[in-house]
Amino acid sequence: MYQIVPGAPGEQQVVGGPGGSPLKKKLPHEGRPLVLAGMLGCLLVLAAVVAWCYYSVSLRKAQLLKTELLELNKDGFIIHNHVGAVVFKMSFRSGTLDLDSCSKEGDKLSCIRSDSGKLNFFIQTVHPKDTVMCYRVRWEELDNKHLVEHAMAYNDSYWYGGAETATQYWPIKIHGEEEPRPFITSDVYSNRNAFGGILERYWLSSNATAIKINDSVPFHVGWSEKNRTMRFQARFSNTPFRPSKGQEAFPELSYRVCVGSDVTSIHKYMVRRYFTKPVKVPSPAVFKRPVWSTWALHKTAVTQEKLLHYASDIIKHGFTYSHLELDDRYTADYGEFDFDPQKFPNTSEMFDKLREDGFHVTLWTHPFINYDSVNFGEAVEKGLFVREPSGELPALVRWWNGIGGILDFTNPQAREWYSSRLSELKNRYDINSFKFDAGETSYLPRQFSTHVPLSDPSTFTRRYTEMAVPYSERAELRVGYQSQNISCFFRIIDRDSVWGYELGLKSIIPTVLTIGILGYQFVLPDMIGGNAYPSHTAAWLNGTSGLPDRELYIRWLELSAFMPAMQFSIPPWAYDQEVVEIAQKFTELHEKLVAPRVLELAGEVLNTGDPIIRPLWWIANADETAYKIDSQFLIGDDLMVAPVLEPGKQERDIYLPAGRWRSYKGEHYDKGPMYLTDYPVDLDEIAFFTWVH
Repeated sequence: MYQIVPGAPGEQQVVGGPGGSPLKKKLPHEGRPLVLAGMLGCLLVLAAVVAWCYYSVSLRKAQLLKTELLELNKDGFIIHNHVGAVVFKMSFRSGTLDLDSCSKEGDKLSCIRSDSGKLNFFIQTVHPKDTVMCYRVRWEELDNKHLVEHAMAYNDSYWYGGAETATQYWPIKIHGEEEPRPFITSDVYSNRNAFGGILERYWLSSNATAIKINDSVPFHVGWSEKNRTMRFQARFSNTPFRPSKGQEAFPELSYRVCVGSDVTSIHKYMVRRYFTKPVKVPSPAVFKRPVWSTWALHKTAVTQEKLLHYASDIIKHGFTYSHLELDDRYTADYGEFDFDPQKFPNTSEMFDKLREDGFHVTLWTHPFINYDSVNFGEAVEKGLFVREPSGELPALVRWWNGIGGILDFTNPQAREWYSSRLSELKNRYDINSFKFDAGETSYLPRQFSTHVPLSDPSTFTRRYTEMAVPYSERAELRVGYQSQNISCFFRIIDRDSVWGYELGLKSIIPTVLTIGILGYQFVLPDMIGGNAYPSHTAAWLNGTSGLPDRELYIRWLELSAFMPAMQFSIPPWAYDQEVVEIAQKFTELHEKLVAPRVLELAGEVLNTGDPIIRPLWWIANADETAYKIDSQFLIGDDLMVAPVLEPGKQERDIYLPAGRWRSYKGEHYDKGPMYLTDYPVDLDEIAFFTWVH
């Protein structure tokens, strides 16, 4: 018998007996919403699980793409400082990363694919010291042989370094849109849009950030004023860079970015880590007393008579001297190593007279041998020249004094030949040293071959600077690339006799500060008053004189007195007695006040590489105003100089960083930082202040 058992509403009723089957009843209408709600709940749970899994994967990916204070994305990376502020931004312009190909092992984050194919990319964190964090970055294309380009943002900071330029600003100013071009040494006097003869792959930011590009990179630099970026590019196409022997032409952009606690300390770290140091200090006499050059005064028309008369006038007017520099052109043809007998008929007697009067003498030299020189045939026969790409014929080059060959300083035979000619000339006349002119990569042919192949053309500049080593006591170079250990004076490129930033008076402080940041501290700031080139002289442009403008000359003289060394060519007595007296006053001030401090700092350079001539932010790196000052500078940490650089002015605004300062007039200021507006500076004065400890 079957029995009916009551059940709860909506529950199935099962009826049966032994061996019977269960019977199902239809679900009432009122039970269906609960089933639907249950199904919806299951879907929501499933969606939550999927979302959690996605979030976990995203979180792990986000953690993967972070290393210390750096964040990487497919388009670039940013770096934070220790307090979390963004201090550096780099974007990838030539490709984007495939983030799914990225992995992290220890402190190294690597990716193997981009949107254009296979690559070798990594960012590695390096902890060199407690206050510094560095990141090694490398992007090497393995499929695309064209180029790699990254763009560094200005990031609301001030940047310094890179290269000497014709129009020099401090900090760097970028104008317009410039496609990346080879970052190699060039003569900026003849090509004013090029990078200069002294350059390094190093930039420094007021955000306490620095970047150093690796030596192996075929490096090109451009910029964008619109985007406020500097464009760093690596490529082997349409460029003088060549892959190293056995290396495929895959472009590689690699560099190191370092972040510190302040701009001064991070720069000190970078200099100690990446730059060589000079091994000795050049002759103290050059720091103390002026160099006197024949160039601006006589140009190529110099003769024995004019040289002796110039030396006699120096003595007659009561000036001191470190040495007399005989410039272009004392030889009959360019590429010869003896005196033109027509212009210098009694050379030995001339040198005897100069020595008797207490003059040391240096001579101008260069790396060219013109085709009409008696030495040209010998150099061709011995294979001493840079050659055409085939290596079979010497390559002819055009320089400012004609056409000829350029010696191949990667060739030991050419180095020995050139060195022996200089040595013979030195010994024959008891010459003290040489002014090594030119040496820029821009004087090489566009296509060339050398004894030792040059993957980086600027290595030629480095090899040329090495020729000055035997004469470094009084030697002078105007080029430098990885040459900080060459212990001689580095001269900034020829200045025009004008007031402005384009190779004029206003460009001197920015240029000296820039090459100081690049590690070149024994600076010769070129000739007082400029080179007096026709059509590049303020007085000539005004139709008044072939000499540099008188006021310009005096202000230039005053500035030079506070540089590491002074160099005259246009003599003070070319003007009047007042100019002579002002020049005597400042050469004496240089010898008694400036030179002792400079020599002390020069000794420290051997160990530290720190600048002798320093920007104001060196002692005031928390002061934003100090980062923008380009018309004042420090000698060491405690002597600040503020020259007048504007025509018709006998006053100027002066910025005093925080601290206690005493002026050259005896005034005391201890409420800084402050501006002294319209501070009076007479024509025969330069404002300078001593920091009172």
